[in-house]
Amino acid sequence: MSSSATPLFDTTDLPAIPSRAAPDWAALRRLPIADNGERLLPMSLASAPVRVFPAYARLGIPGAVGECFVREGVFRALVAAARQLPAGLGLIVIDGWRPWRVQQYLFETLQAAIKHRHPDLDEAQLLERTREFVSIPSREPTAPSPHLTGGAVDVTLCDADGVPLDMGTLFDEALPASHTDHFERQENLTVAERQARDNRRLLYRIMCDQGFTNLPSEWWHFDFGDQLWGHYSGQASVPYGPTEPDTIENRWRRQLG
Repeated sequence: MSSSATPLFDTTDLPAIPSRAAPDWAALRRLPIADNGERLLPMSLASAPVRVFPAYARLGIPGAVGECFVREGVFRALVAAARQLPAGLGLIVIDGWRPWRVQQYLFETLQAAIKHRHPDLDEAQLLERTREFVSIPSREPTAPSPHLTGGAVDVTLCDADGVPLDMGTLFDEALPASHTDHFERQENLTVAERQARDNRRLLYRIMCDQGFTNLPSEWWHFDFGDQLWGHYSGQASVPYGPTEPDTIENRWRRQLG
């Protein structure tokens, strides 16, 4: 992470990140899905300043894919967001479409870690703490996990060399400091904390400018076209339901069926 105290961009016109309530999961799961059939595209097709680092595959998580797939609308919005960045900065896509198996692994692993650390939590409290950072694994057509739709994406910023900027916490750290507005609510920030706050502000601004919404507990998680997006942007229905990348096997079955 960058440790320089010199700002990499002008911070004077970056507004504070607003505080948002946690998702009302029951309400958002009732949002109708009218899937528009948009295809998944690999983010590795994108041009600079977009970089791709499929974190879960690199970590060896079972079932993870070595590419970051997203819906075509998300692809174009991410490229547009990256082009808003000041010269010398880039956007790293860490995760997009996520297989159900990976979602299940992440949920169960985090839940086990929380339960080990806080054995006094009851089942309802344990569920609430877990889904703060990992949504419940679901393949239900009417209520899929956000990443299963190709509309949820995890991103961060990097410098010209591809080194991630300091965002205050690492990707997937299950800490209160990972809440997007964490540094907005703190007083007497250090130089490093102010830089992390400004980095978050920049990421939040470029993503929201392109129509994304943010999950308040994760500075890295943004949505477009899925039920979380619909919930936070006030949509009556959403265009992305559960999907999966096309495979040569599926193509042959369609062609020969």
